Amino acid sequence: MSSTQSPPAPAPVLGPRLIRAEIFVVMSVSLGASALVAFVRLIGALTAPKELKSQQAVLVGSMAPGRPWLDLTLQLVQIAIAVAPVALVAYLLVRSGESLRTIGTDLREPRRDLLRGALLAAAIGGSGLAFYLAVWASGVNLTVVPGALPEVWWQVPVLLLAAAQNGVLEEVLVAGYLLHRLGQAGWAPWKAVAVSSLLRGSYHLYQGFGGFVGNVVMGVVFGRLYQRWGRAMPLVVAHTLIDSVAFVGYAFLRGRVSWLP
Repeated sequence: MSSTQSPPAPAPVLGPRLIRAEIFVVMSVSLGASALVAFVRLIGALTAPKELKSQQAVLVGSMAPGRPWLDLTLQLVQIAIAVAPVALVAYLLVRSGESLRTIGTDLREPRRDLLRGALLAAAIGGSGLAFYLAVWASGVNLTVVPGALPEVWWQVPVLLLAAAQNGVLEEVLVAGYLLHRLGQAGWAPWKAVAVSSLLRGSYHLYQGFGGFVGNVVMGVVFGRLYQRWGRAMPLVVAHTLIDSVAFVGYAFLRGRVSWLP
């Protein structure tokens, strides 16, 4: 019996057709499915007897009112399920001879990633709040309620985990993975960014037209920065910071300031 081992199989070559199929599968079980649900929810809001601004879009709400331990368990389970597609993307990248490091989702440049992310969050977060208040006043957006959890000890930790889940899921899939694969398929950079941005806006349609437009603009900025930096990690940091401030800030300011819907 020969002890000679067979050489490792070569990594599969991804052509444009296989890339399109892979993207379709990934998005069908993640943010693409969320976009479809968001579209249906927008139709429901538009056909409701109330005007849009009189309706609420709750981002992180209680799943078991009056039962805090069950609520906490469901919140953690929901976060784990929501971020699971990132593992699928990691697996598919490894199958093609790459890794999450290929799209810059790693800890090689912590200081630079944190600095870039913080600066980006400050720029996007402030302008995003002003835009939301304007579109809400115009009546084309629902009232967005970032957090509606009971005031218990785990309220803030869960809000922070939810913010991190959004940052990791969206930036790994919609910025890093999608733009990387579209580039491999030969798409022009701006065409790829346009698709990525429209997808980002579409799964925010449940918030109204303002949520769609605001996230499309954010997608253009984030997409171009990913193409320039080749790293998704600063975008993960920025998105996590933006949502953390929104979720926790709303929890503390709700009912205490007059300008917040």
